[in-house]
Amino acid sequence: MARFSGKRVLVTGGTNGIGLAGARRLADEGAQVIVTGTNAERLESTRAAIPGVLAWSNDAGAPDTGTTLAAQLAGTSTDTGLDGLWLNAGYADIAPVGDITAEFFDRMMAVNVRAIFLHIAALAPHLNDGASIVVTSSTGSVEGSPVATVYAATKGAIEAAARGWATALAERNIRVNTLVPGNIDTDFRRFMDDDTRDKFNREVVGRVPLRRAGTPDEAAAVALFLLSTDAAYVTGARYFADGGLSKR
Repeated sequence: MARFSGKRVLVTGGTNGIGLAGARRLADEGAQVIVTGTNAERLESTRAAIPGVLAWSNDAGAPDTGTTLAAQLAGTSTDTGLDGLWLNAGYADIAPVGDITAEFFDRMMAVNVRAIFLHIAALAPHLNDGASIVVTSSTGSVEGSPVATVYAATKGAIEAAARGWATALAERNIRVNTLVPGNIDTDFRRFMDDDTRDKFNREVVGRVPLRRAGTPDEAAAVALFLLSTDAAYVTGARYFADGGLSKR
């Protein structure tokens, strides 16, 4: 398949997990791929793993994350615009309701919500008419976890905003959809200690009808469908890659 031949796609948070799996698949299907991240080692390993990839350092939590990324894009030798934008950067942390601080709340909101607003604002002029935007959410928005309330709120916020962006950009035939992964086998929950993470994963997998965690490639495949012209008549939608978890 070469659905992305001649296309240029930017993936934020594309140096590990679902984003990295998607970046590899995009390159395999002919795309010129740009990824962002904050970890220097992961940026370098991504450059080594994906021929021709542009891997840029960009801190999603910074107030200038959007303008910095737009300047990097404009500074490339052939700024032909973007045909795809996958806003995948984000992180999770947990805290009991009574332990949530302003710092805890503000940082997660900055990375998971504010950054996406800033990226779309700054990069919209660089999107070619007919481009596709995918925003990564999470089933955390509907699971009702007592210790992931801030994380759930960030994901619920971007799902709501994505529907508005779909309306706002429709006049340029730019589609905006949301990928909603469930329990995917990545290091996304690295902030937990090993025992807590194992217990959490067992509990979540126990509620998944398919009785297993998903792979990064399985979630990325859904994102690539939404980024491709195969989804030319799909916008303002949420696509779940969760093994049926959200349907229980």
